[in-house]
Amino acid sequence: MQRSTDTIQRLIHNVEQVIVGKRDLVEMLVVALVCRGHVLIEDVPGVGKTMAARALARSVALDCKRLQCTPDLLPSDITGVPIFNQKTVEFEFRPGPVFTNILIADELNRATPRAQSALLESMEEFQVSIDGQVHPLPAVFMVVATQNPIEMAGTYVLPEAQADRFLVRLQVGYPTLDEEVHIIGAQTSEHPIHALKPVVDEQELLQARESLKNVHMGIDVTRYIAAITAATRSHPAVRLGVSPRGSLALARAAKALALAHGDNFVTPAHVKATAPAVLLHRLSLRPQALTQGLTAAKVLDAVVYDIVAPPV
Repeated sequence: MQRSTDTIQRLIHNVEQVIVGKRDLVEMLVVALVCRGHVLIEDVPGVGKTMAARALARSVALDCKRLQCTPDLLPSDITGVPIFNQKTVEFEFRPGPVFTNILIADELNRATPRAQSALLESMEEFQVSIDGQVHPLPAVFMVVATQNPIEMAGTYVLPEAQADRFLVRLQVGYPTLDEEVHIIGAQTSEHPIHALKPVVDEQELLQARESLKNVHMGIDVTRYIAAITAATRSHPAVRLGVSPRGSLALARAAKALALAHGDNFVTPAHVKATAPAVLLHRLSLRPQALTQGLTAAKVLDAVVYDIVAPPV
């Protein structure tokens, strides 16, 4: 397990060469990669959403493709399309950009709902079905999508079914004054990402995933996770609570965070640390709650505060 912890820390340190002062963001990016999850990074333009995804992709010796989402994007532009070969007189499948290890879907919510839904099967079942044929995706497949806040012009709301496919939703946030000075100074001649080299290969990543099986999660912590997600479903301000998929995602993320910290068992602290990134985008509040100024973050904070954490 120590070797897997070293692999994770090496990845985190490498991405931090580009993404300055955002340790929690980088850590959750790597956590998602280790537990075979997908990441949605939501924030205003220009804070480094795409750069964070590119830095993660460059840090792993894997194939990476970028998909720029636009309103005229078609589902076949993502998954691929059968092409008629006049020589063989047969249709041949031409894979789309989804057939890669890390797919960077830039500005996902600028694509129409029809195009967005083309990613649903690949994100959940790691395969693509076209014309009755099933095409499996690589063993290591991850979607890192970025999106602008829905209040901005030209954006479409991400459907609940697709948002639920993302293991975590992260926000970059503005840098502090000192961090911004460092960013400006580091890019006076060349962007740091151009000097970034892979520090982890596919085999090391797969070994880290295998090590998750050795991270113990006691029944008390399991009940703690279930109690949190169940409380979101019965909260009076919540229209749509966290699904069992969300409970499983929280358990996986907590185990991966424990492994990243060098722990061989999950504690309530690991659960609390990963809960906002894993659960907030799975909560949908009632209209009357929104008019009262409630947010998903406030509701989740109240839920976690009310549930007594088990002793370590």
